[in-house]
Amino acid sequence: MKVIIKMKNMIDAYKKKLAANNKIILKLKIISKANKTEFVSKMEDNTIKLAVASVPEKGKANSEIISFLSKEFNVGKQDIKIISGKTSTVKLIQIKKE
Repeated sequence: MKVIIKMKNMIDAYKKKLAANNKIILKLKIISKANKTEFVSKMEDNTIKLAVASVPEKGKANSEIISFLSKEFNVGKQDIKIISGKTSTVKLIQIKKE
């Protein structure tokens, strides 16, 4: 239960930062083929572990990540960009709020 509360607090902090600055960059470590797409934990270097239900082939996992973040941060899919790591399990994601 503590992990869920910590993750919610961390994501809420990122949402506030997005509201204040209109842009954030997240470093994500992707765990594919999970039961559901959800934030899992935060690593020591502030990388966020994200479990993704989709398989990492033909961009399916990347599409799932963008859809999930779009809903989580209440922005359009076009406002989310994978800066680096399109074919890697570690990704830098930019989220803009217009």
